[in-house]
Amino acid sequence: MDSENDGPVRFETKIAVLLRDDLAGWQRLNVTAFLVSGIAGTRPEVVGEPYEDADGTRYLPMFRQPVLVFEGSKEFMAVAHQRALSRELEHSVFTHDLFATGNDRDNRAAVRAVARDELDLVGIALYGPKNAVDKTLKGARMHP
Repeated sequence: MDSENDGPVRFETKIAVLLRDDLAGWQRLNVTAFLVSGIAGTRPEVVGEPYEDADGTRYLPMFRQPVLVFEGSKEFMAVAHQRALSRELEHSVFTHDLFATGNDRDNRAAVRAVARDELDLVGIALYGPKNAVDKTLKGARMHP
């Protein structure tokens, strides 16, 4: 091993999820999974190599870096969304309406039907420079 690979891995980017604090447990998990899929699907550089166990069984790759999960109020969701837009941060959104749909086409139509400032956001996932993501989520609490 060379010494360059011995130290902790540092990332210049951050993946973070902000969830509304009034969601049920199953909703938090569901929303998080959907939101981060947008990042994985559009940013191949954040996905690592496939895994393999000692028996040679192969597993799908995962993100190369941690995904931090935060929570905030409905009002804070709107503030964070506006901050993400003003910083031109790539992000995915999950609205309350999506709990009533059952497929991607209907999900996209539900979001398309509502003006940006009227979206009933229950979650957003952000990907970008650490500093910009940190400023966007300033005031959010780490998810317990």
